[in-house]
Amino acid sequence: MSTATIHQYAPKTAGKAPEVPIRHMDFKFDAKDLDTTFFKDTEFATAYFQALSIFLTFGEELVIDTARYHRQFLKDPVLKQRVTALIGQEAIHSKMHDEFNDTLAEHRYPVALYRFLADNVFEYGFKKLPNRMQLSLMAGIEHFTAVLAEYMMKNEEVFYETGDEKQRALWMWHMLEESEHKDIAYDVYETLSGNYPLRMSGFALAAFTIMFLVPLGGAMIPVYRKPTKLLSLRYWKDVKTSLVFLAGPKEGVYGSTVKHILDYLRRDFHPNDHDTTAYLEYYKEKLLNPKTGLLSPYLVKEFVPKLRA
Repeated sequence: MSTATIHQYAPKTAGKAPEVPIRHMDFKFDAKDLDTTFFKDTEFATAYFQALSIFLTFGEELVIDTARYHRQFLKDPVLKQRVTALIGQEAIHSKMHDEFNDTLAEHRYPVALYRFLADNVFEYGFKKLPNRMQLSLMAGIEHFTAVLAEYMMKNEEVFYETGDEKQRALWMWHMLEESEHKDIAYDVYETLSGNYPLRMSGFALAAFTIMFLVPLGGAMIPVYRKPTKLLSLRYWKDVKTSLVFLAGPKEGVYGSTVKHILDYLRRDFHPNDHDTTAYLEYYKEKLLNPKTGLLSPYLVKEFVPKLRA
């Protein structure tokens, strides 16, 4: 992309953007501690998040590569610094989820198969898209992770229906950082392109991936692990309950957030229209307090990238 294509855009975060730190984590996952029903004590709904964990490592690699490529075209040093922070956070997300996924494999999750499928989809599909389309897809993916993060922030109790502390810490840490950097990919897209039809194309592709491909992968997991579940009445009751938790209009992960998801369609949309400042302050204290924070035992180091001209 040439600098001539840069679209003049003033991000809503310009001049007052909060710092985005890069946190190195070490959860030391142990397969014997894994709760396979951590999400509201359901197997089917939990399988969605386990599938998401497997596939998102590939999505994060796409975000990293796309952000790194487009960073060179940015003129605003603050936005460039924030892109560096985005890259750092996503790189550690990918690493930690890869380690978590290895523990899933020890419980007969189809990790190797899904990694193979995802690698081919991304290598021969998404990564072959034009750079400008990858930029749009990056912004679309980050919108969905921001929606999911805000849902989790507003429904903290979902993390405390499990005794699996490390899995709780993993998802709450990821939730925190997705909300911290939710505006960066969008600001880069609007700065370097700003094309609305292209933004909608990236949104549609991200929606197809996160709301169709990932659920499809999740739906296959319980049966893959134990095919006889198809004959179990208890399992089908779990499926019914899980679908309410995932798609129900009142409390469903995506059913209750559909307005937030579709808000992306507004031409004047910006991620910061959905203010999560108070939630971030609350969770930073809850998770990062040196003495009482849930993440304190797993936090190795934290730093903010340097601001460079």
